[in-house]
Amino acid sequence: MRIGAHVRNDSDPIGTATELGAEVVQLFLTDPQKWHKPTPHPQAEALLASDVQVVVHAPYVINVASLNNRIRIPSRKAVTQQAEAAAAIGAFGLVVHGGHVREGEDPAEGFANWRKMFERQNDAGGFAVPVLIENTAGGDNAMARRFDDIARLWDAVGGLGAGFVLDTCHAWAGGEDLVDAVDRVRAITGRIDLVHLNNSRDEFNSARDRHANIAAGSIEPEVLAAVCRSAQAPVVLETPSAGMAADLEYLHSVLD
Repeated sequence: MRIGAHVRNDSDPIGTATELGAEVVQLFLTDPQKWHKPTPHPQAEALLASDVQVVVHAPYVINVASLNNRIRIPSRKAVTQQAEAAAAIGAFGLVVHGGHVREGEDPAEGFANWRKMFERQNDAGGFAVPVLIENTAGGDNAMARRFDDIARLWDAVGGLGAGFVLDTCHAWAGGEDLVDAVDRVRAITGRIDLVHLNNSRDEFNSARDRHANIAAGSIEPEVLAAVCRSAQAPVVLETPSAGMAADLEYLHSVLD
């Protein structure tokens, strides 16, 4: 099990990893709120040669499930571009949020849009790195908030090469008990490729995505540590920067 963090200094992830003692880093390759095409990373060669594992997080604007052509089509293109750029720095995967449809729209069409993206890309030779779908915290029309919805999503994409990211804050805020979350996710997806280990600033089932440091949120730290032990997957912290070093120290103290 490798433990690391999302790095805010995207131009120097190796330096940040060294400073934190992180064994895995997650980073954005473009502004997460925009549709920019990735450009070559300045540390590409160093990242390829490094022992630090790398995973890329896709921009938040991507919504593969959308029934709006002006969102769905650019989303598919962006996933392909981000995956190619992730491969260029040796990333083991590309994290993409599950997305949503709008109120009044049929969620089945959103699940079908995910399937179509994988089918089309697989016909073209597949994605450059595995696409890892992340559970999300809110929205009654989300594709990956509740585990029942994730089961429907996996019926659509599970046989097409999709991977899965379990975010603890998102699951908690989405109304899913963390005590047996790993077992329930594996029963649905057969895999957990990455854990986003975050506490929550808000109460259970709040539908609010507000991360907290391990000792500062509404989830018991021991429960978060138990998720890591059970998942046996790389762990990335997305907690506030001021307490991230302490979060890493805590995890190493209880997991090593």
